Amino acid sequence: MGFRFDLFVLSVAILLAPSLSDLVISKVDRRIDLTSQIVRISATLKVENVGPDPAMEVLLPFPDHQAKNLAYLAAATNEGKGKSKGPATNLPIEVVQPNEMPPALTWYSVSLPKGLGKGESLTLDVLAVFTHALRPFPEKISQAENQLVAFQESAHYLSPYIVKVQLLSVKLPPDFKPESYTKLEKTELSGSEIKYGPYENLPPFSYSPIIVHFGNNQPFAVAQELLREIEISHWGNVQVTEHYNLIHGGSQIKGEFSRLDYQARPHIGGASAFRHLVANLPPRAHSVYYRDEIGNISTSNLWGDSKKTQLEIEPRYPMFGGWRTSFTIGYGLPLKDFLFQSEGKRFLNISFGSPIRDLVIDNLIVKVVLPEGSKDVSVSAPFPVKQWHETKFSHLDIDGRPVVVLEKTNVVQEHSQYFQVYYKFNNVSLLREPLMLIFGFFFMFIACIVYVNADLTISKSSASYVAKLQWDEVKTAIQQVQNIINRCLTVHDRLDATLRDLSRTGDVQACKVARKAADSLLKDLSKELKPLLAFLHSSPQAAQILPKVEDLVAKEHELQEKLMLKHSTVVEGYEKKSGGREMENRVALIQQKLTALRQEVDDLLEVIDEI
Repeated sequence: MGFRFDLFVLSVAILLAPSLSDLVISKVDRRIDLTSQIVRISATLKVENVGPDPAMEVLLPFPDHQAKNLAYLAAATNEGKGKSKGPATNLPIEVVQPNEMPPALTWYSVSLPKGLGKGESLTLDVLAVFTHALRPFPEKISQAENQLVAFQESAHYLSPYIVKVQLLSVKLPPDFKPESYTKLEKTELSGSEIKYGPYENLPPFSYSPIIVHFGNNQPFAVAQELLREIEISHWGNVQVTEHYNLIHGGSQIKGEFSRLDYQARPHIGGASAFRHLVANLPPRAHSVYYRDEIGNISTSNLWGDSKKTQLEIEPRYPMFGGWRTSFTIGYGLPLKDFLFQSEGKRFLNISFGSPIRDLVIDNLIVKVVLPEGSKDVSVSAPFPVKQWHETKFSHLDIDGRPVVVLEKTNVVQEHSQYFQVYYKFNNVSLLREPLMLIFGFFFMFIACIVYVNADLTISKSSASYVAKLQWDEVKTAIQQVQNIINRCLTVHDRLDATLRDLSRTGDVQACKVARKAADSLLKDLSKELKPLLAFLHSSPQAAQILPKVEDLVAKEHELQEKLMLKHSTVVEGYEKKSGGREMENRVALIQQKLTALRQEVDDLLEVIDEI
């Protein structure tokens, strides 16, 4: 439906278009290459001037539906024949809008090197490259089906001039015969090539639409976005990093993907998928890597010699129509092969496009990172590009590195031409980073020497230092007090254990011996505690914590008295053989008080620890 509508609009526009009679095209030989996803149309035009005035330009019209996919257009003129044929000279081309011409056509003007006088002729070689011109038909196929595409053109050369003789040949992929194609007068199919013509004496704006429907399983690899970062180091290296967001732009796969069918018969179970891509890297490329977000991808092969370096990469999975993948390619290049000097400036001379063959790039961004300190930056590109400047900061940078950013849409292999980035750089700036490292390590070593040999302690005569010493002494004394209290509690636990043994064995004598030993230990601990308490009373630093310590000592002494009372009561009861009920009542009251006192002592120990 899209094809038919485009043809209708174009036909109406052509009928309304006036002719330009000063120039006549005596012969046109067009060749259309449909062997890949990129459509290349090359035409050789022999142009004659039959008007009285010199002609300064040749107009090339394209239908709007073609012009929107036009990626590259070049025109060159050749003089002589055979061995006397001179080198091709590319001519300036610009978009124009001639008066009284239909809006359904996009016009390009080729400026001639000199005026073409009356009766003179010249030969133009025109190359037009189109992307997304092959439409998948059908748009969805199964895993085992071949990919079919359709291409629309005109058997007649669309021109505002009279065409005396015209030939057209359409080259198809060699593995397929066309499913269908428009058959006109003088149409011939020879192998994988369809020939139309010769057609003679065609009037201006002659248009005869043709559609070719054929199989094409070539990789329809489309980089929706490609970011190339080229970083210059004056220490001998140019580092290139390329980030790809890739999609298969052909017929989308329908249904589920079967890995079993693909592995068993990859050429049948995955005919429309591509499994690898080839990148032609510059000669002497080194440190090549191929990875994605997961990590390094080992399915790659690299060949190289003094003239070329070829990298074959294979994605992690076969790429069917509509499938996407992202990956990064990086490599280093010798600086002397790409950086030169001219008229006091340095300039980088490197290719613009991607090294991957037959790759369509919807949006290409090239970033050239210059060394820090570069000035007077300018760019010379062989075709129009959008450009701006940024700054990148890396290790040991102070002002940042100037970055030249170039952007272009709809990029093909023909755009892999050399461009130049000119800048000025002072050689003294090369020493900036090494000197920063040298002085940085020097000052670090000096600081270490000063630190090791300097006495950074606080003066022993200062009030803060004395207060710190006094507080350390107080903390030591308090820790000793806590240790003594804990030892007293241990004696209490042992003495209480003898009462449990008494209830089991009835050995009163052993219980009295344990009581005597406990009394002796507690008296010794009490003697150790007195000098510590005296020190705490005399120290002003202990004023805050002293009440808690005194309360702790008092509670422990009260706990000791109650425990001795309990012990005496139980032993006396066993000696007098008192009734069990009466002794239990007396001991229960004492035990209740003991439990409360022991809890108070434990709480005071925790409070003192926190302080």
